Amino acid sequence: MKDRFLRACWREPVDRTPVWFMRQAGRSSPAYRAIREKHGILEIAKSPDLATEVTLQPLRELGVDAAILFADLLLPLEAMGMRVRIDGGEGPVVEPPLRTPEDVDRLRPLEPTKGLPFVFETIRRLRAKAGVPLIGFAGAPFTMASYLIEGGASKDFSATKTFMASHPDAWRQLMGRLVDGVGAFLREQVKAGVQAIQVFDSWAGAVGKEGYQANVLPYSRKLFDEIRETGVPLIHFGTGTADFLESFTAAGGDLIGVDWRIPIDAAWQRIGAEHGIQGNLDPTALVRGPEIWRPAATDILRRAARRPGHVFNLGHGVLPQTQQEDLRGLVNFVHESSRI
Repeated sequence: MKDRFLRACWREPVDRTPVWFMRQAGRSSPAYRAIREKHGILEIAKSPDLATEVTLQPLRELGVDAAILFADLLLPLEAMGMRVRIDGGEGPVVEPPLRTPEDVDRLRPLEPTKGLPFVFETIRRLRAKAGVPLIGFAGAPFTMASYLIEGGASKDFSATKTFMASHPDAWRQLMGRLVDGVGAFLREQVKAGVQAIQVFDSWAGAVGKEGYQANVLPYSRKLFDEIRETGVPLIHFGTGTADFLESFTAAGGDLIGVDWRIPIDAAWQRIGAEHGIQGNLDPTALVRGPEIWRPAATDILRRAARRPGHVFNLGHGVLPQTQQEDLRGLVNFVHESSRI
């Protein structure tokens, strides 16, 4: 197995900088779009045959250094008793949202092997077929809580912030349940065969520095403490975290994923040399073509300066309008430019 990605996660020397992309299996791929014409996202995620194929597609098409399990962030919430649907024009929907302290009691404990058996079967199949390390993942407690309270994606997270401020005891109860559920889910993923874990706190930046430290950090830290025993490298990814990177890092993670809003060398200085870093090309650069993404990628590699522990990625997921030739070209460019 090509283990360049894992060695970088442990801050060991590598022959060239490893590359993978968030949403590398997705709408930018014609092969994926062909499958989506016949099957919904949740249907694909619940079918080991389809999920395995979709996870493997970027390995064949792009030459990336890691595979990330095709699943959906909200699957654990469905297994905890919520109704989840994904509408093409509306995005993910969680029904009915949690808006009162009493609503929290509707969330039942997650039993991963009972509620999500298809995920672990997909992992086992991928380990038998993938020639690169397999990344498992889950949403961080805050991001999962925001989906539960907002009922889906949000621009201002007003319902989440209101719940957090108005019902502090219920917030603690909700976050505690999510820590337990997400932790159990991730440990079972490792047992099934994933070789690294990414915790997505995609909406952490919504609460700002003080809100993060008071209402998010303690639960993220508890989650990372609980999954540390798995022994695999842990990636902690968030967006909008530049204002509180030190606190975000303190919550846990061997690699800290940063978005494009901060230069990667400045971010690395703040998170400390004892951590690796993942990132951080602006996803829109890829949409604008090689004349934009090539100098931007060059600048990131220059700032990373071949220090052990850099995994090249985007600052968020691949945009649907991205061309496969640009993704493939970027992988080749990073590999060739960082060759030792």
